[in-house]
Amino acid sequence: MNFVENTLQSLDAGASQIIPIEELKKKLASGKKLIIKFGVDPTSVDLHLGHAVVLSKLKQFQDLGHEIVFLIGDFTARIGDPTGRSKTRPILSEEEIALNAKTYLDQVGRILDPSKITVRYNSEWLDKLSTKELIQLCAKTTLARLTEREDFAKRIAEQQPVSFHELLYPLLQGYDSVALRADVELGGTDQTFNLLMGRYLQEHYAQEPQVVLTMPLLEGLDGVQKMSKSLGNAIGIAEPAEQAYGKLMSISDTLMWRYYSLLLNKTASDIETMQRAVADGKQHPMELKKQMAHAIIAKFWSLQDADTAQQQFEALFQKKDYSAADEIELPKDFANPCWIVDLLKTLNAISSSSEARRLIESGAVKIDEEPVTDFKAEVPLYAGMIIKVGKHKIYKIKNS
Repeated sequence: MNFVENTLQSLDAGASQIIPIEELKKKLASGKKLIIKFGVDPTSVDLHLGHAVVLSKLKQFQDLGHEIVFLIGDFTARIGDPTGRSKTRPILSEEEIALNAKTYLDQVGRILDPSKITVRYNSEWLDKLSTKELIQLCAKTTLARLTEREDFAKRIAEQQPVSFHELLYPLLQGYDSVALRADVELGGTDQTFNLLMGRYLQEHYAQEPQVVLTMPLLEGLDGVQKMSKSLGNAIGIAEPAEQAYGKLMSISDTLMWRYYSLLLNKTASDIETMQRAVADGKQHPMELKKQMAHAIIAKFWSLQDADTAQQQFEALFQKKDYSAADEIELPKDFANPCWIVDLLKTLNAISSSSEARRLIESGAVKIDEEPVTDFKAEVPLYAGMIIKVGKHKIYKIKNS
């Protein structure tokens, strides 16, 4: 197997699709430095491990010496990507977009070499499109083609509104590839329609069309929905390592294999070997999950962070040494006794009262190891009090 075939096999590993794979082989064989595009709309302040799946594949291209163009969609963020949305996204202010973009660039350096990234903003060319040029762009596709995409078709079928500016989104994202003359564009499988639009438009602008490489979507902590900050099931790249480690340990044994595959690049053969060891009783799933969590923290944070996070987890959850728990200082005017739900909200242990009710009534909230099962309970506060929420959240009250 020659260098190009080896490289292609490596890039294909873990990917969902390469469209078309033969074109990528030709581009690699040309020996030229390829322009690899990855675009994100800065719609929140944090990147998460779901983004890390694609960023890790970008790192492979970077290590091969190709040009990584990290495209900040500061213009398209004003529209909001309709992918996977059942309704129109709220429009962000330019100030929010600028703040989010800065945090993205700070965080992406955890995975990519920031000195070898070309950062571009799509407002550079989209802000300058004249009305004539925009109409010419729109003329290159049809309403029928745009409404073929699953998101729009579903909303139309359910008689939900689709705003006209949302129809423009795939065209504008596709035009980014024209402006950058991209050779390859990466994204999640949910972005396939938008990525192919870039390929389609490049052909209409007499450019060599980009190859589309899609990566699987990483399920969030719930094991059902894709990882998303808005769904509350994400692990942020900027989170403290101990917190991220705890969240990783909370995922199901089944989901663990997906994290091994998508975040640690374990092959199907590797995973099959581990699964067989579990089935034969030679390996405990808890130990494999600890190995997974440690490896992910080491990869995206640091080895020191991984060691510290694992030691704290073992002290808290295996040795029951609560002296290792972070102490939380409550506001001086906080009611004592207080409603259990107010306490959980103040600790940032829950995102809503409905979540609190579910956890409390299922016995997942404990104070000093005693379950609190009454949603209306008033609890007295005192220094050293230990509150457990779910399997992997522990809080220690500093003051009473």
